[in-house]
Amino acid sequence: MNSREQYAPGAASGAEVRKDGEEWTLVLVRDLSHPPAKVWKALTAPEHLREWAPFDSDRDLGVVGTARLSTVGAPTPHVTETQVKRADPPRALEYSWGGGDIRWELEPLGGGGTRLTLWHNIDRRFIAMGAAGWHICFDVLDRLLAGQPIGRIVGPEAMKFGGWQRLNAEYAKQFSVESPGSPSRPRT
Repeated sequence: MNSREQYAPGAASGAEVRKDGEEWTLVLVRDLSHPPAKVWKALTAPEHLREWAPFDSDRDLGVVGTARLSTVGAPTPHVTETQVKRADPPRALEYSWGGGDIRWELEPLGGGGTRLTLWHNIDRRFIAMGAAGWHICFDVLDRLLAGQPIGRIVGPEAMKFGGWQRLNAEYAKQFSVESPGSPSRPRT
């Protein structure tokens, strides 16, 4: 039986940080045992996004143009208008969310699987938190694709989740960044 109560995220892995000037990009790679077309649908169809992603969309993201993304679990309703800049099914998808650019790439793997790569421009102060959050989202996505959905675990709910604190600390150490809550100098 595969249930939400039994879910525990694995060790922090498959992530790196790239820095270009003051811009930080979180890069996460996950190999999934599902074909690119199936993964693409999970990344773009609103009914699939509702099962695993940290936001809802008012339309299919697989088409270039304007979409409205609603962040799930925000203290107050947070809806942003975004532009889907690139939609090349089932290979590449680009749009922005939460003030950062997001790029997904899907690469076919032998045996019918997909290597899913996410590039997310994110504030350095939140990069470990972002990695921990996306790690859990990817786990939930993998289960959804396998036909064993456990339901979305995002936002404050994810942060209360036992494995999130550990993941956040592991990613902070990997990326050599301070984890939230540790003393830091204010940015000037």
